[in-house]
Amino acid sequence: MKLSDIVKILDAEVLTPEVNLDIEVPCAFASDLISDILMCTKEPTLLLTGLTNQQVIRLADMIDIIGIVFVRGKKPPAEVIEMAKERNLPLICTKNTMYRSSGLLFNAGLRSCRI
Repeated sequence: MKLSDIVKILDAEVLTPEVNLDIEVPCAFASDLISDILMCTKEPTLLLTGLTNQQVIRLADMIDIIGIVFVRGKKPPAEVIEMAKERNLPLICTKNTMYRSSGLLFNAGLRSCRI
């Protein structure tokens, strides 16, 4: 599944429009806990989260996060979006809850990441 498909499925807004949305997304993980994200993602992963601070971008630097979906209508501050742009990291925002977003993506065929 491509990031562009995910944007459509989640009726989402792309916060970094200059990035490539043709990136293949092999799997996803949803969490608001940095410790869980660090422990549970072992492969290129789309992250669904409500975390909107700079630490989520730094986290993407540490592990193989290929894009971030902010759920519950949350939008990160401008400096976080700028950090993502510098890294060419796709940021997407949806009004759906984490549970609904995860269900929609799972039903569309996106698998959970291996833990």
